[in-house]
Amino acid sequence: MGLPRRLTEMQIKFAHELVTNEGRTTATEAALAAGYSKDRASVTASELQNPKLFPLVVQYIGELREEYQKKYGITFERHISELAKLRDDCRKEKAWSAAVNAEVARGKAAGLYIEQKIIRTGKLDDLSEEELDKRVAEVLDQYSPILEGVEVNELKSDIIKKQKNIRLGITQTPSKKEKVLFNYSSSDSSESQQS
Repeated sequence: MGLPRRLTEMQIKFAHELVTNEGRTTATEAALAAGYSKDRASVTASELQNPKLFPLVVQYIGELREEYQKKYGITFERHISELAKLRDDCRKEKAWSAAVNAEVARGKAAGLYIEQKIIRTGKLDDLSEEELDKRVAEVLDQYSPILEGVEVNELKSDIIKKQKNIRLGITQTPSKKEKVLFNYSSSDSSESQQS
């Protein structure tokens, strides 16, 4: 029993089903769609992709994949020209937002835009005294409505004292005012670290 010299209709249909639905269907489903029996569809699909058993089918699948790659493959030039075509179509339809988006996408593809994200993290312990003063002023400004009856200067001096104690390694039980301030400032710090 030698190897067949031609593909059968079912083998051709299997190859087309497999390649045209690549990633959306399994080889077993392709075998079923090609007309192979439900009982052996999985085994048949596996065998048809085995180059030792069915070299012509495997070769045909490879040729189809190559053809599809050439037909639908993305190259830089094709991508840029397609975006330009979309932009021009959007201009004709006066869909300005879509036209701008297509042009921006062309610019990104060409490397004209560079996205930068700066993520800053840190603790209050790592701040210098100037940075700490600035941070305290921001916190006091943001949360002053909820700090009822507490003097700003008193809070500021308490915070500076607390920071110095932290730097020196001295632990104290925080006052009620400090608890309120540090609860809000630590929740504010954790929110800024997450964003």
